[in-house]
Amino acid sequence: MIDKHRLRASEVLLDVNDLHVSFATYGGEIQAVRGVNFTLRRGETLAIVGESGCGKSVTARSVMRLLPPRSAKIKQGSIRFKEQELTGLPEKEMRKLRGSEIAIIFQDAMTALNPTITIGEQLMEGIITQQKITRAEARKRAIEMLQLVGIRDPEIRLKQHLHQFSGGMRQRIMIAIAAIGNPSVLIADEPTTALDVTIQAQILDLFKMLQQKTGVSIIMITHDLGVVANIADRVNVMYAGKVVESGTVHEIFRNPQHPYTKGLLASIPRLDQDRSTPLQSIPGTPPDLFAPPKGCAFAARCAHAMEVCGAFQPEAASLPGGHEVACWLQDKRAKQVIPPLRKTVSETAASIDK
Repeated sequence: MIDKHRLRASEVLLDVNDLHVSFATYGGEIQAVRGVNFTLRRGETLAIVGESGCGKSVTARSVMRLLPPRSAKIKQGSIRFKEQELTGLPEKEMRKLRGSEIAIIFQDAMTALNPTITIGEQLMEGIITQQKITRAEARKRAIEMLQLVGIRDPEIRLKQHLHQFSGGMRQRIMIAIAAIGNPSVLIADEPTTALDVTIQAQILDLFKMLQQKTGVSIIMITHDLGVVANIADRVNVMYAGKVVESGTVHEIFRNPQHPYTKGLLASIPRLDQDRSTPLQSIPGTPPDLFAPPKGCAFAARCAHAMEVCGAFQPEAASLPGGHEVACWLQDKRAKQVIPPLRKTVSETAASIDK
C-alpha cells in the first residue's frame, strides 16, 4: 500500500506556469487558456472544475501536447514534468512520455476506443511499443489490468470488441489502457460523464484503488462537484480560461471566496431543501473568448461587481492554507466598503459533507 501523505509531501511532478493556448479559426483567435498556473505533486489528486468551455480539457491536452497542430498554439508559458520542459519538446520525445509517464482517459469511450479491433489489441499496443516486451508478456499484463479494474473473465474479454461491453465497462477499459504503462500522471477528462450514479461511485473507487496501489498522481477534470468532494485533494476552479480560485478541497467547499465558486456550490440541489424552492443558478453567460474582457471575466455576471472589476484583471490573493483567489473583493480597500457576502454557500457545503 502506497503512503499517500508521504508521497504528497515529496516532489512536484508537474508544474504549469502562465500557460496561454489559442485556436486560430475563421472568425479569429479564440483565447481558450489565458494564464493558467498549477502544480501536481506525487500521489495527490487535483480537480479542475468549471463550466463547459472554460478551458479545462484544453489545459489537459496541452500537458499531453495533443492539441490540433494546424489550429492550436501554446503562445506562452511553461509545462515542466519532472523538471523537463514539454512545450518545446520534439514530437518523437513526447511520444516516449505519452502512456509511459503521462496518460489520459478521454471523455467518451465510444469515440476514444477503436471498434474495429479487439480490446486486447488496444491494451497491448501501447506497452509493446513503449516497453519493447513480447506479445506473451503484454497479454499477461493486459489480463492483470482487466482484473485490476474489475472486469471478469479477462482471457475471454481480451478477444471481444467495443460493442460487447456496457458503458461502465468501457470506461474501465479506458482506465486500464491508460494505467497499463504505469504512468506517473493520469489525466481523467470527465470520466464519469453519462454514467449513472452507481457506476460513477464504482469508477471513483477504482481511481482511489489505483492511486493507493501505484502512487499515481491524478488530474480530474469535471464539472460535477460531487465527484470533486469524493476524490480530490486540491481544487482549481476555472472560468473563461483562467484559474479564479484554488485550494484544498476542504477550503473550497467550506470557505469559498470567489463569487463564481460560491455560485457553483449554491447551484447544487440539496436533499434538505424545500421542494417548492427553485434551484439557484448563475445568471448570464460566459464571455466571448474571441475578445475577452479587459477586467475580471466574471464581472458581468457578478452581483458584487465594482467599477474596477470591469477595467482591470485582479491579481491572485493568497489566503491561509494555500488558498488563492483572483478577485477584487479580496483587496483590503474593497473589504472596507463592502459588507460580508452571504453565507448560504456554507450551508450548501455542510449538506454535501453529510
